[in-house]
Amino acid sequence: MTASGAAVARLPRPVKLFGFVSLLNDFASEMIYPLLPAFVTGVLGAGPQALGALDGVAEFAASVVKFGAGRLADRTARRGPLIVLGYAIAVLVRPIIALTGAAWQVIGLRVVDRIGKGIRTPPRDALMADVTPAPLLGRAFGLQRGMDHAGAVLGPLAAWWLLTSGSADVRTVIGASLAPGVAVLVLAVWAVKDSGGWWRMVAPPQSFTNLHQPSRIFPLFGISAFYLLRMPETLLILRCQQLGVSTAAVLLLWAALHVVRSSASFAGGRLTDRIGAGRTMWLGWLAYAGVAAGFALARSAGAAWTLFLAFGTVAGLTESPERALVAQLAGARQGSGFGMYHGVTGLAALAGGIGLGAVFQAYGAGPAFFGSAAGGLALTVVWPVVMLRRVA
Repeated sequence: MTASGAAVARLPRPVKLFGFVSLLNDFASEMIYPLLPAFVTGVLGAGPQALGALDGVAEFAASVVKFGAGRLADRTARRGPLIVLGYAIAVLVRPIIALTGAAWQVIGLRVVDRIGKGIRTPPRDALMADVTPAPLLGRAFGLQRGMDHAGAVLGPLAAWWLLTSGSADVRTVIGASLAPGVAVLVLAVWAVKDSGGWWRMVAPPQSFTNLHQPSRIFPLFGISAFYLLRMPETLLILRCQQLGVSTAAVLLLWAALHVVRSSASFAGGRLTDRIGAGRTMWLGWLAYAGVAAGFALARSAGAAWTLFLAFGTVAGLTESPERALVAQLAGARQGSGFGMYHGVTGLAALAGGIGLGAVFQAYGAGPAFFGSAAGGLALTVVWPVVMLRRVA
């Protein structure tokens, strides 16, 4: 193998570093997130309305910020500072939740935390796309998503151990998230600095030059449609509880889901590089349609566990190819491409969650899940037809 061939065969070091950044950041974040409902309602005495505002406002803010961060990240010199700033905001803000005395304070801090995510995500993905050879884009984003989900396994388990061992209460666990957060900042700075020199010589894919061109934006519409019709995890958990999964078991179920997601992300990244992003996403959408239909028909806690874990494969077959496809479509405008992708899909997921939640509440789980499954199946039918016409 030649020197250039060897370089293409391995992932750049900055990509690996960002994988560990994602692992530790999600470790810190998921130490806190599963505890917020109990903290807001039990410790602070707020109601379900506050929980709804907590997620809705935070995710909306993150989605809006991603558009602007993406545009800023079109200039490569801005990417490093944006990435470090985004992680720094989250690392510093999350532990302060332990000191709050009212629900509105938690909501405000959670919004700032998600703004940090909005600032860092498009430039990070753009930088990863720029330093990664085109044949390895699937593996690169598969590594990042796999490590991210691995952190989402370790964080809740660490929080569970601290709480059950009697060595910490909820506020102490939230404050302890600062420790992995410091490591996140150190690795993020290292990854940004290491992205200079030889790694910057890898040219971005040139298949398309502008994700905003009408003839080339269809794949983003397809991806957004999937997020619009997909059931949010909160409603999946609620369905599991309806089927007999205890509240205490939800933490273990959540951790197990991310074990599957992590493994599936590595596999999905490799599959993307082998058969293409479009085909891999199509498999993920088909899998989702089956899982959603299964939840509509399920009648036991065992079925709920099986289906919830099967849902983890959907992330592995969709998240990595989505990002690889955006990198290919965006060309020289990686920042704007990823900003649009993250912003549009975030807003679609928010709108879909509200709509599906309303159907769930008004008509029950069966119609809501059947409707979501039908939408997923329709997407798998439309996608190949339209993509073939675009190629013809």
